[in-house]
Amino acid sequence: MAKTTDYLKSIKDLNASDLTARIKEDEMRLKKLEFAHAISPLENPVSIRGLRRDIARLKTELRKKQLGA
Repeated sequence: MAKTTDYLKSIKDLNASDLTARIKEDEMRLKKLEFAHAISPLENPVSIRGLRRDIARLKTELRKKQLGA
């Protein structure tokens, strides 16, 4: 729980271009994780779910900034 709130506070301070760069970086990391998981099972496959949720949080914050809220 504390990790999530710290993460949310840290992304609120980023501007739109930083958020976009972070989204692209995390999406590349997700693709690599999914590819590695397809070849041989990951030690912790739940990390894929966590990364997908982090990307969703970043996209939500970016959308808020685009709408001016």
